[in-house]
This record gives sequence, structure tokens and C-alpha cells, in this order.
Amino acid sequence: MAKQQMVNKFFVGLLLIVYTALALAQAPQVILPRSGLVASDLAVVVNSRDPLSIKIANYYQQQRQIPAENIISIEFDVGASVMSPVLFARLIKRVEQQTPTSVQAYVLTWAAPYRVGCMSISAAFAFGYDKKYCASGCKATAPSFYADSNSLQPYQDFAIRPTMLLAAENFAQAKALIDRGVAADGNAFKDLAPTAYLVETPDKNRSVRKAYFPRVADQLGSQIQVKRLQAKSIQQRQDVMFYFTGAIRVPDIESNRYMPGAMADHLTSTGGQLTDSRQMSALRWLEAGATGSYGTVVEPCNLLTKFPNPLVAINRYLQGASLLEAYWKSVVMPGQGVFIGEPLAKPYANYYIAPVSDGLRLTSPVLLPGFYKLLVADQLSGPFTLLRSGIELSVFQRHILLSKPYAAVYKIERLKTLSAPSWPTYR
Repeated sequence: MAKQQMVNKFFVGLLLIVYTALALAQAPQVILPRSGLVASDLAVVVNSRDPLSIKIANYYQQQRQIPAENIISIEFDVGASVMSPVLFARLIKRVEQQTPTSVQAYVLTWAAPYRVGCMSISAAFAFGYDKKYCASGCKATAPSFYADSNSLQPYQDFAIRPTMLLAAENFAQAKALIDRGVAADGNAFKDLAPTAYLVETPDKNRSVRKAYFPRVADQLGSQIQVKRLQAKSIQQRQDVMFYFTGAIRVPDIESNRYMPGAMADHLTSTGGQLTDSRQMSALRWLEAGATGSYGTVVEPCNLLTKFPNPLVAINRYLQGASLLEAYWKSVVMPGQGVFIGEPLAKPYANYYIAPVSDGLRLTSPVLLPGFYKLLVADQLSGPFTLLRSGIELSVFQRHILLSKPYAAVYKIERLKTLSAPSWPTYR
């Protein structure tokens, strides 16, 4: 009898596997609501005097299908770490003259210069050069009103274009970085379970972000595995999606496996001095395999508002934002900090379809609490017809049920998003 029960269980399990495989093989395609920047939103700024900048820009345009009109060419001498405000004023005028009004953000294809006067170059491109974003010592700067906002179009909403450096010291490193960013797209469900590592080091002055760590675990622990550690570093980890720590230099970073789209940074004074820092440059994170990082270019003091807030960065990323958006939204005062990496990486802008007893269950991190309508079509290009409207999703029900007969393509449009939890950003 026991043997027969085991045989029955085996065949039931086999049938379930076959049913699931057949259902997923016939699974429809889904167009999700917009959750972050896309290629047409981004302008690539290239230094025509720098062969490496040109090569990076060309490869990035090809891999991300950046429109030709979004390639912005300027020229300046190669080699300097700091650009003068006078030269920047001339260059930004040329950039703005060439930038289509639809562009929402910039990517710069160089590692130096990383600074303009007393500002980071990423902040200068975003806000324009303005000393209100500078400070000497332990003083606040002007805040970014883009921080922790729900904006999907920062230029339209705030008249700024947040900027990231596609930074590398050679083309092989740049190519690997771009390839990781592309590989990240929609990949969160397809690999090892990603983990957020929040590391408090013995360096107390640089571990002030530990104040955020309990809330990350409490508020986001149901969405991503969170590990809080007290250590100099982590080693030999295979599942790193987030790594936030604080130290002058972080040992063993090259021993870990960083999942495509991973963010990693260390709170220290000059990590943003990419090519000539007396401490560990943020570039080391990208060389180790991360897809994005951050560092300050002038002494910021250890004010929390001048560094990424892990709670905001992780939360925004988990909602389908791009790397650029999640990182920028996590820093309240970014005037002294430079953002580096592949800006369009979006590992959580994906969907997952699973067969259930009464149809197919569609889930996605992009589907925030609110109201939606569901449209259907025979092909991705449409035309679409309305199937259902007024679909309500909540914190407790984040899925949409697809019933037979299934359409080839579903399109989900957001009608209204309910107020999302607002995590403190210490403005």
C-alpha cells in the first residue's frame, strides 16, 4: 500500500510538472505600466577628444538602442580630474542646445573629470553649477526635491536631468559594465535569491548608516533577503544584489559574486574621486562586478543626507525603477556625490506568470497598490481592446488573475496609485 501511494504521488507530481510546463510555454506576453526610465529618456554625452569616451558611447548606444538624436557631442581636454566652472558653463550650454526636450536624464561616458569646482559633475549636469549644492565641512547643502519622489519624468517634474557616469578606466571594463546592466533587465526571478548585505564595520564614523538597517529588514524583508552583519567585509558571497557599508577601504570585494544590476558603495570621504582618490575609489566596486556605485568628490563629513539611504535605494529598485533613479532618489543632498554605473539596469521591472486552478496568476514588483485596467491584443504592436477596468490591487493582493481564453498579449495600464509607504529620508 505504501509503495502504491509513493507511485501515485510520483505520477501526480509528474503531471503537475508537465501541466506547469505546458501552461508556461503558452503563457502570454505582458506589457507592464511604466516604472522607470527607458532608452529614449536618456541622452549620452561623449567627449569627442577622448577615444575611450567615443568607444564607450558607441557601444552603449548599440546595446541600449539609444536614439541617434540623443547622442550629445562636446569636446574638452582629457586627463583632468576637476573641470573649471567657466569651462563647464560653456559645455553645458552646448549640451542643452543639442538635448531633445523629451530627454529626462544624462549619462556621461568618462571617469574624469568627476568634479566641477566644488560640485560633483553628476550634480552639476543635473542642477547646473550652483554653490548652494556645495559645503565646507559638516554643513548641509541645498536638497534635491527629486529625492524619494514618485516622479518618472524628472525633467518635466523638477526641471533637472539626473546624471550618472558610465565610468571605466578601459574599454574592457566599460563593456563588462554595460553587459551586466543589460543582463539585469527583468532578471530578478531568474537567478539565485538576491540578498541585501548591510554591513556595520568597526569604523564607527563611517558606519552611521546602521541607523537605517533595522528598518530595511523590517519593511523590505518580505521582498528581499536582508542580512545585517558586523564585520570588516563580506567574502565569497554568491548572491549580492545590494552591499552598503562604510570604510576607507573595503577588503575582499572581488571575492563576491555580484548579481546583474547590483548596487554597492562604501561611506567614506573621497570615494567619488574616481581616478586619484587617497581612499578606495568607487570604481573598484564596478571592477569587482557591481553595476552601480556612489562616492563623494569633496569632504562631505558623515552627514546621512549626503549618502545613499539603503531603505530608499532598495525600495525604489524593488518597485521597478532604473539604477539611476533608485540611486538618485536615495540621496537627499547629492551636490557633492558622483553616481557611477549603467543607468538603465532594471532587474525588478519584470513579471512572473504561474498556473493556478482557475487560470494564470500574473505578479510583478511594478504593480503597486492602486487601480488598473487590462487590455488585450493579438500582437505586441496592438491594436488593444479593453478587457477589464477598475482592477484594485493592495499590499495584500498584488496579482492579477488571467482567465481562459488567454490573449496573446496583455497590457496593464495604471489608473491610480494609492499612497505608497513614505520612508524617512532625513531631509
